[in-house]
Amino acid sequence: SIYLPAQPYLITCTMATERFWKSAQSLISKTEKHEFLSSMVDGSLCEENFKYYVIQDAIYLTDFADCLRRLGNDPAATKAQKDRLHDLAKGAEEDEKELHRSFFTKWGIDGAADAKPMPQTLLYTSYMLRVVTTRPFAEGLAVLLPCFWVYMHVGQCMLKLRDELGDSVKRSPKFDAWIDLYASEQFEKEVTDYIAMVDDVAKDLDEEAIFKMEEHFLMSCELEYCFWNQAQELTKWPNLE
Repeated sequence: SIYLPAQPYLITCTMATERFWKSAQSLISKTEKHEFLSSMVDGSLCEENFKYYVIQDAIYLTDFADCLRRLGNDPAATKAQKDRLHDLAKGAEEDEKELHRSFFTKWGIDGAADAKPMPQTLLYTSYMLRVVTTRPFAEGLAVLLPCFWVYMHVGQCMLKLRDELGDSVKRSPKFDAWIDLYASEQFEKEVTDYIAMVDDVAKDLDEEAIFKMEEHFLMSCELEYCFWNQAQELTKWPNLE
């Protein structure tokens, strides 16, 4: 199902991003409880599923960083916004993918260099790239926002659940490392900076422009959910030979 933006008169929020988040609340609530994420915390997630996810996420992050750099080169961006977007692109490639590389080393594989993007990976990255390269700067910012915000949110939810479970369960150190990254103060700082940037750009836009941003935000939230679904189900391309 596609989550459509709420009608403007139904949501009265001071900041655009607050409006986007409220529009996505139903989907966010489902995402918090996704089996892939909860099974990471309780330790029941199979290594095969996590490995699949990490490889696909490494592919995704390459395009995500590219999108951030493209936005950082957009003439509509201010000097400060350009600098921050390039910093965030570097963080996605160095900090987030460094965690992935550490997993690849432990698995004894070269990483995602020769891996094929699976259906939801290709769908998500293609959608992001299309919006960033063909739509206004504000819409490009909005389409990337869920990757920051949803990951921080579920990371914090997972940290809370991990604390509640305590020593009652055992989980892979890889799962703990993933939770620690996305629930970290450093990642939260990146997310809050990005949210502030989106709100700053949105503050002078008309309702039509805000509505388009909201559409992209909601679609990316849905694609985030589908991305975890893909890893849960180990989705493959059909064999057409």
